[in-house]
Amino acid sequence: MHELIAFTIVGVVTGAAYAVAASGLVVTYSTSGIFNIAHGAVGMFMAFVFWQFEMAWHWPPLAALFVTVCVVAPLSGAAVERFLIRRVSDASVATTLVVTIGLMVGLIGLVDTIWPPQARVLLPFFGHSGFQLVGVFVTWEDVITVGAALGIAAGLRLFLYRTRTGVTMRAVVDNRGLAGLNGARPARIGTLSWALGAMLASIAGILIAPELQLSVLPLTLLVVDAYAAAMIGRLRNLPLTFAGALLIGLLQSYAVGYMPSTGIWDSVPLQGMRLAIPSILLFVTLLILPQDKIRGAVIQVRRAVRPTAGLARSLQGAVFLVLAVVVATSFLGAGDTVDLGTGLALGLIMLSLVPLSGWGGQVSLCQMTFAGLGAFAMARAGGGGSPLGLLAAAGLAGAVGALVALPALRLKGLYLALATMAFAAAMDDMFFPTSTAFTFNGSVAIPRPSIFGLHFTGQRSFVIFLAVVFAVVSVALLALRRGPFGRVLSAMKDSEAACATLGLNLTLTKLVVFSISAAIAGFAGALYGGMESVAGATQFEMLQSLPILLLCVVGGVATCSGALFGGIVLGLGPVFQSALPQVGSVTLLGTGLAGATLGANPDGVMPALYERTASWCSGVSARLTGPLARKLAGSAAGSATGPGTAPA
Repeated sequence: MHELIAFTIVGVVTGAAYAVAASGLVVTYSTSGIFNIAHGAVGMFMAFVFWQFEMAWHWPPLAALFVTVCVVAPLSGAAVERFLIRRVSDASVATTLVVTIGLMVGLIGLVDTIWPPQARVLLPFFGHSGFQLVGVFVTWEDVITVGAALGIAAGLRLFLYRTRTGVTMRAVVDNRGLAGLNGARPARIGTLSWALGAMLASIAGILIAPELQLSVLPLTLLVVDAYAAAMIGRLRNLPLTFAGALLIGLLQSYAVGYMPSTGIWDSVPLQGMRLAIPSILLFVTLLILPQDKIRGAVIQVRRAVRPTAGLARSLQGAVFLVLAVVVATSFLGAGDTVDLGTGLALGLIMLSLVPLSGWGGQVSLCQMTFAGLGAFAMARAGGGGSPLGLLAAAGLAGAVGALVALPALRLKGLYLALATMAFAAAMDDMFFPTSTAFTFNGSVAIPRPSIFGLHFTGQRSFVIFLAVVFAVVSVALLALRRGPFGRVLSAMKDSEAACATLGLNLTLTKLVVFSISAAIAGFAGALYGGMESVAGATQFEMLQSLPILLLCVVGGVATCSGALFGGIVLGLGPVFQSALPQVGSVTLLGTGLAGATLGANPDGVMPALYERTASWCSGVSARLTGPLARKLAGSAAGSATGPGTAPA
């Protein structure tokens, strides 16, 4: 009985921390309609700010807490809403997710720059003192965490449903225009909601920081465990959110205490299930809960969609890419050649998002997980560089992609994105960081393929091979886009309801495109592992999938050149870092700033570049042909009024 009480108390405290984090998500979404992936990163950043005030500058704890929670946090949240969120308020789910992903990545880079990685300790408010409760020692920090969760839940409920401002905040997200006609100020309400969400994130980060030793990634990813609680409350119901958070905390605690550890339960994947409980519960919750209503008609301004390149133009681009890489590798040093090859391999992984997200409108946050499965298959079946390893990589990842797609076929938009994130997070705990014969054992050697007697053991030859593979896959995808299946994907992205009305089989379409996307990612993962020579679990974590989606969307997720742009930018991160060594993390900061550009270029950098280039060429052509046209017109007029012709 004593053991049960101890695990129950631990579970309640953990659930209370999840509740504080999830409540901020609920407030932000229920008042702005945008799911903030960066919520945990905001809490992490504010925890470091609090540490700076209290531990580095020796402020009194209460003063440091007040300034962090009531001044820095709301001002930061208001600035984010004003300069980032407001610009994409009417954009698609993919765009809003990518903007908040960019904010998260940028905050991680900012913390690494301001506070270089080193051991830091943030002490609890009352140290490690506490009291005995039914024979179990409870710290005052635990009491504060539970009390804060209860107080926040009650206070938010009263604020949102019993005050004029709270009711207005809920009305704005239901119908922004109608709320404005009734005297509300949607812009001001949006700023207030994000300021309030940042305050709640800061409270969660400060309460959890002492337990996690002020570590960047654990603090950032803590909110992922709170996603399930927020979804149980359907991102609107605070009491259900609080109950869901307690359920997750108790399940985790009881799993640690009572899950068997002998026999079949001794296998690492089943042991990893303890950590994966929030992710599994999130996936199950998304499948059980009814979907949100179809979003109402919203006028969205977008650039004109360029026509898909024909076969001749696709082949010209492919040849140009290969020749450019051949020339570049002849001048680059060994290190820069490796960076270029890494960029091409990452671009090939991003290429898997083009048919899925760019043409089909399905958001996936688990592409690096599929890439990891491909690297695993290559390590097991590609001995001696056998090309069967590449086939096994594509086959395994494609099969798993189909299995993931089957239960997620009824999901769309935000729900689908979170479901793929939950799958990736569960794989992080149950598959990659394990030591069995069937999974990664720390790190594994990935052989480079040998095809038709050609051995790509040299760095330059393998980079050129990667360019050829990227070119071939791009040409094949563009051919698919021009065919009937590509037109169905485009129609599905525009309107699933219209496709269903016309009798199109969207279930089969989603299943096929998920499988194709996963197979490409797995194939690319095998080559990415070959470029690195050694693959480890951290290379394929869920967190690594976020920059993949972000930079692909920034480059232009509907174009193959956009995937190439994103891959090259991400692969050349070490080059940028060496050029700016005084900046803690150039890659993370640059990636985060790139996400902020989506407000100005919602279709991506490459489509915008194409449009400006076409406009410039048209202008040059007009300037060149204008004088000639006027001269010809003058000559024609002179001929008409020449000798023997009466003037009009």
